[in-house]
Amino acid sequence: MALDRRSILGLSAGGIAGAAMPTPGRATPMPLGSLGLDVTHFGVNAGSPDDQSAALQRAIDASAEARVPLWLPAGTYIAGDLVLPSGAQIYGIRGATRLMLGHGASIVASARADQVTLQGLVFDGRREFLPKDRGLVSLRHTRGVRILDCFVQESGGDGIFLEGVEGEIAHTTVIGAAHAGIRSIDARGLLVAQNTILNTGNGGILIWRQHAGDDGTQVLANRIENVEARAGGTGENGNGINVFRAANVLVADNRIRNCAFSAVRGNSASNLQVRGNAVTNVGEVAIFSEFSFEGAVIANNVVDGAAIGVSITNLHQYGGRLAVCHGNIVRNVMRTGTRQEDREARGIGIHAEADTAVTGNVVENAEAIGIRVGFGVGLRDVSVTGNVVRVCPIGIAVSVAPGAGSAMVANNLIADAAKGAILGMEWYKAVTGDLARGAESRHAQITVSGNRVR
Repeated sequence: MALDRRSILGLSAGGIAGAAMPTPGRATPMPLGSLGLDVTHFGVNAGSPDDQSAALQRAIDASAEARVPLWLPAGTYIAGDLVLPSGAQIYGIRGATRLMLGHGASIVASARADQVTLQGLVFDGRREFLPKDRGLVSLRHTRGVRILDCFVQESGGDGIFLEGVEGEIAHTTVIGAAHAGIRSIDARGLLVAQNTILNTGNGGILIWRQHAGDDGTQVLANRIENVEARAGGTGENGNGINVFRAANVLVADNRIRNCAFSAVRGNSASNLQVRGNAVTNVGEVAIFSEFSFEGAVIANNVVDGAAIGVSITNLHQYGGRLAVCHGNIVRNVMRTGTRQEDREARGIGIHAEADTAVTGNVVENAEAIGIRVGFGVGLRDVSVTGNVVRVCPIGIAVSVAPGAGSAMVANNLIADAAKGAILGMEWYKAVTGDLARGAESRHAQITVSGNRVR
């Protein structure tokens, strides 16, 4: 059936000129009487046991060519490998229009398309295995993307997979993805905001690049819970939000709980900002800036329950450097793990190594050390000032190992530090008396002054 724009508008449900269109960035469902095309005109039947991919594809192509929305009434549609061309706009009834994977590597996919919208749709993968780098929604090199008010469930790969995408994902729920809830590679201006990610196999939201460079993705006000690390590894899996090689990324105001590894993990992610996140019950470092990064701001977060609260690390091996750690509350940090080497390395509130200001934080009930300044030779130019450290066996530990650099520890309040308020350490061993109480030190590179001990 050959259709031009005029005939499509004639088929639309009402074809009302000037009907209200959705405002970009706002998840407001459109009524069926609005301007657009009803998918049933192409022989697509909700609830049919047959695969309806061919009919759905004809409807998608026709509506995209005419640049009008395509409406899917409530019901279940079995389909797979649907291609989204430029201008594709598919709307459903929120929570009631279900696209179920019948075959293929995705339910919907795009490549080098512009202005693609998915709204009010349920994508159900039925736990069918998906190939690597595929999600139930897979978009590559696509601009003007809007995924709004959707529900993505039981994916056998990623929930939503993006590569080279510009646009936004908002008010969308991803539950039960075998790999990551949302995975983006080489974004070109992406907003991931106010989504819910639950019960994923290896990651919540992943912002990655193939090579280190500017990314600029904003990850804002999402809820992420119950992230496992089924694929194993030493930290590449099991994270609520993982930023890898992507520079200038903002991670703010997210609620993250129950992650096998980290809540927010920045790996070689320069100019990363991690602000205002609420983190509970994670298995390793709650907020991590590691490997070859330059520049990180970790501020105003709350961490309650982790093996290490905040870690800013890897000066010696990879040149990780330059950070501000300010205004965070870190509490209930435990020496978890069954291996002795794991337990020795954990139970630390805040760890910082190079070119970093640690200021205005509150650390309470860290099982080993409240604030650790450097480790072994991994220390250079760290300032620790104006913090409150309470109920930690060692309040502040400063590396004085041969080859360690300089640090200043000043004007902190340290209470109930049973083993010492401020101690010089060579790796895991204390080699000085309590520097906060006037113990003599042979280490001129360490300045300790104005601290109050209770």
